[in-house]
Order: sequence, then C-alpha cells, then structure tokens
Amino acid sequence: MGHYQILIIGGGTAGITVAAQLRNKDKNLQIAILEPSEKHYYQPAWTLVGAGTYKFEDTERSEARYIPKGVTWIKDKATDLNPEKNTVKTVKSGDLTYDFLVLAPGLIMAPELLPGLSEVMDKGVVCSNYTNPNHTWEVLKNFKGGNAIFTQPTTPIKCGGAPQKIMYLAEEYFRKSGVRDKTNVVFATPGTVIFGVPDFAKTLNKIIIDRDIILKTFYAPVKIDGAKQEITFRYTHENFAQCAQSLVDKVGEQVTGESDITIKYDMLHIAPPQQAPDFVRNSPVSMKEGPSKGWVDVDINTLQHLRFPNVFSLGDVAALPTAKTGAAVRKQAPVVVGNLLHLMKTKKVGELKYEGYSSCPLVTGYSKMVLAEFKYDNVRDSDPLISRFVDTSKEQYSMWLLKKYVLPRMYWDMMLRGRA
Repeated sequence: MGHYQILIIGGGTAGITVAAQLRNKDKNLQIAILEPSEKHYYQPAWTLVGAGTYKFEDTERSEARYIPKGVTWIKDKATDLNPEKNTVKTVKSGDLTYDFLVLAPGLIMAPELLPGLSEVMDKGVVCSNYTNPNHTWEVLKNFKGGNAIFTQPTTPIKCGGAPQKIMYLAEEYFRKSGVRDKTNVVFATPGTVIFGVPDFAKTLNKIIIDRDIILKTFYAPVKIDGAKQEITFRYTHENFAQCAQSLVDKVGEQVTGESDITIKYDMLHIAPPQQAPDFVRNSPVSMKEGPSKGWVDVDINTLQHLRFPNVFSLGDVAALPTAKTGAAVRKQAPVVVGNLLHLMKTKKVGELKYEGYSSCPLVTGYSKMVLAEFKYDNVRDSDPLISRFVDTSKEQYSMWLLKKYVLPRMYWDMMLRGRA
C-alpha cells in the first residue's frame, strides 16, 4: 500500500496542471498522479483534424514528458474509491491512501447509452471527432451529397460547441468540393437554442440562416438503425403538433412515434453520450440524484467536495453548471491549488473562488472563429485585453489564428508546466 500527501487521479489537462502548479508553489509536497495512459492528447485540435486542417499526430505527445519533476507517476487505473477511509483501489498497484485527494479523471465515452450507436460508431458514414477525427475527415472527403446530420446527446459532454464546429467546417468543405447544392446540412440538438449566451447565439443564428443550415432544436437522439442509415429523435418540447407541421420535406423527416421523428442520413457526425468514470459514479463522492447524478459533488466556487473536505475536484468530472473545456480548467486549477494549500496549512479552505469561466472557440469556417467566453448563468465573460482590439462575438480571422497556432503552444508549453 502506498501513501501520498496529495493523490491526483487523472493525468489529463486538469491533473497535470494542478500537479505542476502545486510543485511550483512548494517543492516539498509529496504528490502522486494516478494515470494509466502513456499518451497525452491536445483534444481541442481534433475539430481541425476532422476537417483536414491539422495532423492528428501533432495532437499526441508522450505523457512522461509532462509529469512534473518530483511527482510520482503511478501508471495504473483507479477501480474503487472510499473517501471515508481515504483509500483508492487500483488494478495492479493495490490500495493507495492519501491525506488529500484531487479528482480529475475526466469523463468517458458511453456510446452504449444510445441504442444502435456502438454498432456503427466510427464506421462507414458515421463519425465523431470525439473518438476518431481522422475518420471524420475520410467521411467528409467521400461525401457525395444527401443528408449530412450533426447531433449531440442529452448527457453532459466535453466541449459543448464541438458538434457544431465540425458542421460549419463541413458545410464550407462541401462548397469547396462541389456537393453543397445537393446536400442538406442539418444540426439537430436536444437544446432549446444554438448557444446559451445571447451575444454569441445572435452571430451563430445569422451564420445558420446565411449558409442555409437546417437547425432543429428539442431533437434528442434516441436510436440509430445502421442498416437503414436512419436516426430517430424524440422531440422534447410539449408542442409536438407544431413540430410535426414544421418537418422539412427535402430532408425526408418522418413521424414514427408519439413524439419521434426519423431521418435518413448519408453522413452522421455525433457526439456520443458521455458520463463520469465508473469508479466515480459508483462511489460516495458522486451526486446520487438530479441532473448532475454521477458527477463529483463539489462546491461550485471553492471546488472542495461538499461532504469530504479533504477532496477537491475539477475538470470534466466535476458537477459544475458550466461547459467542460480546457479553458475552464485553466481558471479552476489555481482555485484548487490555492484552496488546497490553505486547507493544509490552516485546516480551513481558502477563499479563492471559481466563477464558472469557460470558453468555446467556435470555429465557423476554415479561417473564421467566434471566441465565446462566459461564466455561470450564461453571462458573457470576454477577456478585457482581447476585447479592446477585437469583438470576439463576431467571426474573426485573428481568432482562427489563435485557435490553430497560439492555443496549442500555450497548452503544451505554459499550461501543463503550471505557468498559465
């Protein structure tokens, strides 16, 4: 059994950033990271990989390069969590104990939660930038017209804007490849609007109209029939009669149940359902009821667990009412680090507060991007420095350059080193 002063579960963006910042503040801390993967991925660039404008291999690096010096790397996987006993069970390293725990294992893809998806995922004309962006690019190149459907599940997902980013890029690619005039580009979302923050939604709604994209709100995917190349949605608004009247003939929408609509697809890009890892969902640290069931139960400002004071959580696994993005982690990590160190010294949590900041670089074309930054309650929270020079709620070439060239370097060289 190994014992650690601070045990961090997860060596992704959140875990590495917290470990690096802790080491930068105090070299004497005894820290371990529990992480099975040998590879570390810069996933924000997978949108660009799926559109053929970034190489997948450039998003992949060795995990060992980013484990901070002086931090123990336990190359193993958590299987069970007992916060009452400060114990984590692992696959091959036995039980690990800790004084303080930071939960940052991210989330897992759960295609099995959508009937029919596991059978077709990343095969033929069904693709997902979340799992295999190279396949998305193959599908785009081979597409000859018909219904190109882009959708997302009802579960929380990482980077909520990603399902529409690839749609904008695909739509532009179809124009370049000469198939746009025989293509219906459909964005079907369980959400009520294209984007939750009004300033950015206004820009996106205009893009959708200008580019003849068919937007379907309240469309929750419920099953996929791979043999027939059909996807069925449940209309989640109470007024189904109104929805039935607004079905789009050219797309071939069919009412197939009390509130179900089925559409044939010639290409389907889908964000699979996502959930917290099993060892989190099945442990006392997760929320047992409500819309955040299964995610880690933390104070949304201090990021300290609401029932186990020596546990903190951040990143995708935390039950926070904001978007699950790397930009969110950048603002969460210093709060966890500061509040944890204060707790260690004084037995009281520090006063640092996370206000829900997240950012979604909404790529709207091959040289255009809207930088959507917001905090809790969908309040716009744009960077004051950038905003002095650029209106980030409008499509900008400069923001595209930021996405493609600046942010990856900042991630690898600054954030993962605890310096950003």
